[in-house]
Amino acid sequence: MARRASPENVIRLNKTAVANLGLHPGQSERVVWDADLPGFGIRLRASGNRSWVIRPPRGHGNSKLHTIGSVDLIDATTARETAKIRLAEAALGGDPTTARKEARAKAAVTMGGLLDRYVAAKIDAGRRPSTIGNMRHHLKVHWATLHDRPLGSITRAEIAERHKVVAEKYGRQAADRALSILGTFFGWSMREGLLEANPAANVNKATVATKRERVLSEAEVAAIWHACREDDFGRIVRLLMLTGQRREEVAAMLWSELNFQTATWSIPIGRMKNRRAHEVPLSRPAMEILANAPAREGRDFVFGDGKGPFSGYSKAKASLDKRAGIAVSAWRLHDLRRTATTGMNEIGIQPHIADAVLSHVSTFKAGVAGIYNRATYAEQKRAALDSWADHILGVTTRSRNPQTEVETS
Repeated sequence: MARRASPENVIRLNKTAVANLGLHPGQSERVVWDADLPGFGIRLRASGNRSWVIRPPRGHGNSKLHTIGSVDLIDATTARETAKIRLAEAALGGDPTTARKEARAKAAVTMGGLLDRYVAAKIDAGRRPSTIGNMRHHLKVHWATLHDRPLGSITRAEIAERHKVVAEKYGRQAADRALSILGTFFGWSMREGLLEANPAANVNKATVATKRERVLSEAEVAAIWHACREDDFGRIVRLLMLTGQRREEVAAMLWSELNFQTATWSIPIGRMKNRRAHEVPLSRPAMEILANAPAREGRDFVFGDGKGPFSGYSKAKASLDKRAGIAVSAWRLHDLRRTATTGMNEIGIQPHIADAVLSHVSTFKAGVAGIYNRATYAEQKRAALDSWADHILGVTTRSRNPQTEVETS
């Protein structure tokens, strides 16, 4: 049975009526209910506090008083609309107190307070140190203005505005990379139950995405090969040509990953972009390059001389491009990987074997087929890379560049 309030405690709660309300003599507290919306009221206290409240009917959730907020901060119209929602939720079995606590808990979760937990999760997932460092930099530097904000209050509009600022200050590509990483962070937050939607989704990019399709010609391959010096960068470039592996995988190669007896390079899961351990058979030219690479005492990395793997690509590549001259138009190191897989197909190597060499998941091993097709194609991969190395040597022998061979400065 519904509880009845005295007539003097039931009025139409509006701005004027609320302003005239007060306690009766001897009262420490008084609740006045709205005449139009049952269960919606205002609580007055001797301390001077005045709060909007609701009380769901018995049988509809927790029927005690639940505070919406202060009269000084919330106007009557907003309080009434909030009360309608809360009372409807209670009628469906919800608990306004629990909802209020959950809202406060979510408000306490800020983006900045969550970053270390997110980075730790990615480290546990086996992401490469370079990936972790790049991710941390973007989140903590480019999105620093969002760190103090409750996670659920961050809007797409302010992300888009900040994205423009980052593009102007750091460049368009950096801004788009920062946006992509932020979107991944929010996606993880959703899966953790901390967010209902991704506010970084559908924000306009600063750059126009272009699909790279650059495949080097044989003349360009030869010019680059001959422009390589007998140094770390030169060896890296030639190994990229011969193996078709990624730049980061070759540059961070470890002596402990190499087996010179079996001519095999074993790349562990933690260093592979697709999170799959990968065996790379090494051709004779690749083995010769590694045999001539100097081992540095106390250092497992094959290339570089700092604390980590080889670095300084920009300066080294600019120097190589200068030596190669006009024989090679604008190109990137990753083009060597595309050139390798395209070239292997052109010399008759089957596509799924070329995919296996590059550790791509081809249609032969995708989906359900991949569950049953566990073949590593070890022998076929070795034959493919030997044939590709022979092709590369043939190309470089037919097209020599004496100028780059004698230049040592």
